[in-house]
Amino acid sequence: MNASISTQSGARRSTVRNLALVAVAGICAAAGLTPAHAAETTGRVFGRAPLGATVLVSSPEFAIQREIPVNADGRYVASWLPIGVYEVTVVDHGQPLVRHPSVQVFVDRGSRVDFSCASGRCSELAAN
Repeated sequence: MNASISTQSGARRSTVRNLALVAVAGICAAAGLTPAHAAETTGRVFGRAPLGATVLVSSPEFAIQREIPVNADGRYVASWLPIGVYEVTVVDHGQPLVRHPSVQVFVDRGSRVDFSCASGRCSELAAN
């Protein structure tokens, strides 16, 4: 009789474990999360640029194009970027001025891209 009780307890534990897994999967689905989201990793690009400018961070691979305003301290940060290679461009009054074409974004790290512009202004687009 002890063997049948132990088998029933094991089956009951297995059923409870399976129900718990189904519940977690349901919660994740309701929140819009998939297994791919769980494995997603990101990084950021940050640096200095002229006051009043905008920094454009783009990646054709991920179809990402973000415009980041430069703050009053001359700094910008583009966060939550999937790891990969990005083009980082400083734009002033709608005109691209200086470009860094191959900025690598690493997992949980920042890639610093500073734009050195004489007198706070950039004068021409850098060559690739």
